[in-house]
Amino acid sequence: MIQYTKTVPDSLHHTCVIATWANMQNGDDGQPIELANFADRSAQVFGTFGTGGNVRIEGSIDGTNYAPLTDPQGNALDINTAKIEAIIELVRWIRPVVTAGDGSTSLTVTMLLKGK
Repeated sequence: MIQYTKTVPDSLHHTCVIATWANMQNGDDGQPIELANFADRSAQVFGTFGTGGNVRIEGSIDGTNYAPLTDPQGNALDINTAKIEAIIELVRWIRPVVTAGDGSTSLTVTMLLKGK
């Protein structure tokens, strides 16, 4: 399980949290982050995708059963190219999972979570 680092940017007046999972490889799952009180969420993925590299952003209410989260258009957050996506669902737990790739896959997932 890939651990995340959590930061609170001073410039954002402590209403936001940034969580980062670095150097994720094929088959890695990220440590879930519990931040249900942050309703606005976005995810950025970048790095080396390799052949077929894909990160799935998953969520859970109970912390045990995870399902793919979706973007504003209703598409599952299966990300296979560098980009930033909004996350629609409000869940208690969020984690990234690298579901595909090769030996060169090394991805970083950063989430910005905004509270009140």
